Amino acid sequence: MSERQTLRETRELNLLSEIEQDPDATQIGLAAKLGVAVGTVNWHLKRMVAKGYVKVKRAERRKLRYIITPSGLALRARLTVDYIETSMRLYRQLRKNARREVERARQRGHQALRVRGSGDVADVCRLTCLEMGMRVLDNDTDDHAARLVVEGNRIRFEEWRADAEGKYREGGAAGR
Repeated sequence: MSERQTLRETRELNLLSEIEQDPDATQIGLAAKLGVAVGTVNWHLKRMVAKGYVKVKRAERRKLRYIITPSGLALRARLTVDYIETSMRLYRQLRKNARREVERARQRGHQALRVRGSGDVADVCRLTCLEMGMRVLDNDTDDHAARLVVEGNRIRFEEWRADAEGKYREGGAAGR
């Protein structure tokens, strides 16, 4: 599945969930809750109406009510399962990468690591370190400690190189 399709399906799942919670929601309100432009909500709603997943009823002169059809409920169930499967696949891959990098650090003789980064991927790295018996250092201690660097979904091991440049380098990589 392409990244674009995943994004579209995630937006549709979120939109269906919001409509289910509040059928009288406005497109402006939906856009604010989903963090997208009103035009994006409008495009998704038109697409879902055309496919029969959502019906639109006029509640008042200028107010619409969105009703999820049985096929819309089936779509929401399928999208939910797909989202969970994709999330678990990503989590397993992140854990595999984190274990590989922690093992690289261990092979290079490190007993503690700093995790540089924030968010869910950094949390996965911290938990993986603890699970593997690798001490996790606070970010404000020992400036020259080896570290796992989190950039997006990428995880890499770096260690301090005590040479004239005094820079971090990727662990185990010669000449960097």
